[in-house]
Amino acid sequence: MSRILVTGAGGFLGRRVACHLAARGREVIALGRSDSLRDVLRGERITVETCDLADAASLSALELGDVDAIVHCAGLSSNWGPRRDFERNNVTATANLLAQAQKWRAAHVVYVSSSSVYFRFRDGLGVSEGSALPAPINHYAWSKAAAEQLVRSTSDLSWTIVRPRGIYGAGDKALLPRLLRAAKRRPLPSFNGGRAVIDLTHVDDVVAAIACILDVKDKASGAIYNVSGGEAVSIRDIITRSAALAGVDVRWRELSWPVALTAIRAIEGFHKLFRPQVEPVVTAYSAGLLAFSQTLDLSAIRKDLGWTPTVDFAEGLRRTFGGE
Repeated sequence: MSRILVTGAGGFLGRRVACHLAARGREVIALGRSDSLRDVLRGERITVETCDLADAASLSALELGDVDAIVHCAGLSSNWGPRRDFERNNVTATANLLAQAQKWRAAHVVYVSSSSVYFRFRDGLGVSEGSALPAPINHYAWSKAAAEQLVRSTSDLSWTIVRPRGIYGAGDKALLPRLLRAAKRRPLPSFNGGRAVIDLTHVDDVVAAIACILDVKDKASGAIYNVSGGEAVSIRDIITRSAALAGVDVRWRELSWPVALTAIRAIEGFHKLFRPQVEPVVTAYSAGLLAFSQTLDLSAIRKDLGWTPTVDFAEGLRRTFGGE
């Protein structure tokens, strides 16, 4: 039975990965920063360890023995915040983990990156893993790209990078809940008649993709894979259908993208100068997600590993609002 370390096991994705692997008979070590992780995973037959990955001394003090693979889900995910926080939690933490992975004689590392590394202020349909990456849209995208580069430059470890697109599901506190909170407070901006489409990813599909990589890790070694639900859905439809299930009335306000972007940049500038710790009510990135289409090309993971998404958006909504 293989031993697998899952970082960020207290988070939305990490917890689901840890529980799924344990249910399949893997010996799982769940790593998180909070002691409350033991309560969260109680009864799951998972070994729990607490550690701050950005603290090299704390990490090296862990006595785990050998591990067969590491799934690195931990990281800071936010539209806003100082660069140093993203560097510490996403870049330094990854560098420390990679160094320690060699001491644990880990045979394979799966790094969970983000499709935000592809984002630019224009439509991008069927974006492939080989696409040239644009200048990072924010500190988060920069830190994920930087961490990817650390993984790719590690010569003594076998690795795979996954770039999921818009993870959602029951227990998520970021994507759909964030949109619904905004819809409760004010009309949501609509650009270009609300024509933008995206392909979200239910958390169960991300978990299944990671499990598939671990099962056939030799085939996935040295590869970067897009992961999504494979279904282009209009952003308006995503929000409207989610809001209906949550009992939220959605109002829309059509705006000019160039005018809106100018105003948003001014708001961001004010916050950077006077309220840097407070996220603006809207950022250029969050508005851009509503304005431009982006979907991922899944042909690489389908061809190499035979993996394909199984949770369409209708089923994903049912699981999300049904608590599954």
